Amino acid sequence: MAWDEWERLKSEAAAKSPTRMRLNQAAPVDGGPDLVVHDDELGKLGNLAHDLRERLHVDGDFARPSTFTASNDLFNDGLDTGSALLEVHDAWTTQLQTLNEACAHISNHLDFSRAQHAKDDAHVVTGMHDAAGHLMTVSRISEYFE
Repeated sequence: MAWDEWERLKSEAAAKSPTRMRLNQAAPVDGGPDLVVHDDELGKLGNLAHDLRERLHVDGDFARPSTFTASNDLFNDGLDTGSALLEVHDAWTTQLQTLNEACAHISNHLDFSRAQHAKDDAHVVTGMHDAAGHLMTVSRISEYFE
């Protein structure tokens, strides 16, 4: 695309839309940042994912043993329902394990994100250097704002 064509397309887009053109980003909500997450919110979400995983592990597995026993009994009695029930049992078990792993992944990822952001913040606070490469202390940083 030639430069003049790009400029023409930008002008046409600006004329069609009352808002400014944005490239590779979504519009900020109410003029503020488009994504803000606080550490305590990440912690709460991580705890919810962990609690959901624990409840799924217990409650989702409640009927598995009796379903398995029933499918074997029906199959041994010569009924096709037994093998069909075993397929349902196996599908449920697979889906439950997948959901449990997803909850664990979410919980672990949020815990990791909280820890990593804390490390990044600590690095920014303690690792600022001036143009000469000297470590800047809080008092030296404060001098720049006086």
